Amino acid sequence: MLPLSLQDMEVTMLKEQTRTSEIVRRGWDAVARGDWEALVADYIEDMVFVMPGQADVLNGRAAFREALDGLGGLLPKGFSISSIRQIGEGPEVVSIVEWTCDSIPEGSQLAVLFRFRGDKVAEERWFVDTEQWKAAF
Repeated sequence: MLPLSLQDMEVTMLKEQTRTSEIVRRGWDAVARGDWEALVADYIEDMVFVMPGQADVLNGRAAFREALDGLGGLLPKGFSISSIRQIGEGPEVVSIVEWTCDSIPEGSQLAVLFRFRGDKVAEERWFVDTEQWKAAF
């Protein structure tokens, strides 16, 4: 039997590991279903969530989970995601989210950075046009 090349070993390791972009996709699917338990299962206990404007920070999975129960109050009226695409793999994955709401029917985009420790999300940070976001409310 011939030894594996470095490239073959890397491909084998990727197949054996859960890709972080797939974890992010799984999280968006859980959000769409409203399955908060499935969502938070992919976050570490001491995770950090940074909301639009970068001033509001939730520390810890318990605080994040509690905030999810009030998600409707955190989003503009009529908020809807029309598409999501992923950029990156490994310790950082970015989602580009196209969205609309009642006051911005033409839509906009935001970016969400997911930082990983192993196969768990350690940080979720939203980047959005804060003036537009405020006007959406």
